[in-house]
Amino acid sequence: MFGVIVEYIRQVPDQAYNLIIGTDSFLNSETLFVSAVIIHRVGHGGRYFYRKNPRRKMDNLKQRIFYEASMSIELASIVKTRLDESGLGKLPVEIHLDVGEKGETKEIIRELVGMVTGSGYAAKTKPASFGASKVADRHSK
Repeated sequence: MFGVIVEYIRQVPDQAYNLIIGTDSFLNSETLFVSAVIIHRVGHGGRYFYRKNPRRKMDNLKQRIFYEASMSIELASIVKTRLDESGLGKLPVEIHLDVGEKGETKEIIRELVGMVTGSGYAAKTKPASFGASKVADRHSK
């Protein structure tokens, strides 16, 4: 994945890029977490990768959402470290959270955004959080 991201950026180095990471979950007999890593060439599409992580069943919605955010932060740290090693350390990183002003998650938005920004990343919530709510969600069902 790192090699593809680096090559993708080096193909058109003068473009603006964003690294986007989002995680979504699907509750069944277990909880399936899907994390997406997206390299967005602003105005010109992008590429994405995803990883599925089955875990024990997690019925509590707030606990699941906080776990999604922590998975995204951890993955962002790993990806950012590897990109730093490739000379791409100035790439902006966004964590997309699967929360919004409507629905059950509205009361935890501030805490989650604080958790992400406190880790040094930009936080996006619905409807702007397509990394979690669209890309990762597509692979979580």
